[in-house]
Amino acid sequence: MKSIRQWFDNGEASFSAADPDNADTGVDWVRVIPFLLMHLACLTVIFVGFSMTALLTAIVLYLIRMFAITAFYHRYFSHKSFKTSRTVQFVFASIGASATQRGPLWWAAHHRQHHRHADQPADPHSPKQGFLWSHMGWFLSTKHYQADYRLVPDWQRFKELRWLDRYDLMVPLLLAVSLFISGVMLEKYAPGLETNGWQMLVWGYFISTVVLLHATLMINSMAHRIGKKRYQTGDESRNNFVLALITLGEGWHNNHHHYPVSVRQGFYWWEIDISYYVLKMMQKLGLIWDLRSVPLQKRESNKVLPEAGL
Repeated sequence: MKSIRQWFDNGEASFSAADPDNADTGVDWVRVIPFLLMHLACLTVIFVGFSMTALLTAIVLYLIRMFAITAFYHRYFSHKSFKTSRTVQFVFASIGASATQRGPLWWAAHHRQHHRHADQPADPHSPKQGFLWSHMGWFLSTKHYQADYRLVPDWQRFKELRWLDRYDLMVPLLLAVSLFISGVMLEKYAPGLETNGWQMLVWGYFISTVVLLHATLMINSMAHRIGKKRYQTGDESRNNFVLALITLGEGWHNNHHHYPVSVRQGFYWWEIDISYYVLKMMQKLGLIWDLRSVPLQKRESNKVLPEAGL
């Protein structure tokens, strides 16, 4: 019953430090049932069918939520690469939570632990522990259900962020229900769009979320195996152009490990970093400020390959 209750309420205990000696890497199958059902739900596409409306909804939600994960969960909450207001902070934390990747504090705490121990035994998701572990086994395990919240004292003071972490399934549920209701309304009042509630739910939430989730997870698994190394970083991080495209800039992972606090992960003009471009537009609108960039001397230091090789 405790595992089932944790689907909806992680409890205040989640804000205590995780036990660093917890070696239980087994999967809590009851607790991860929603994760499994989310994947199985994608198969119902054979029953709900296809429409351009549903497909475009899935694509738009993928892009918006991927930006929230890469720009805010990662660059802002994990590395404080820029500053923003408390309102904008909460808005994008909520959008990130709708991606069904747990709360912003949980996400940031694990990511900070990853950088402290990259590709070492204490790294939560190093591929050295196996591809499946680095891709998804780590967050399905009992060991990493909790996070070491001592790593994010800067964010714990915001009660709204604590609420998102405690009830991290609430925002995805709200998104799913909203998509279903919007599909029902479109079927009734805009039949020319050829969609309905179930179709919008399957495409807009389940398919979009599963693709988004695995694209994000490939940075943990693939970006530490496939790609090129520009810098000596003491780990196996790699730059991967394809991953950079599908994650809006996160694929320049070796760059990121060389200088993690940079708001821009594509260090050179030819390295496409869509999240950075959007953040620059937000800066012009006054929504964010104090963007941290990589110093030229740092960018050109500690290279392992000549530039022509990249």
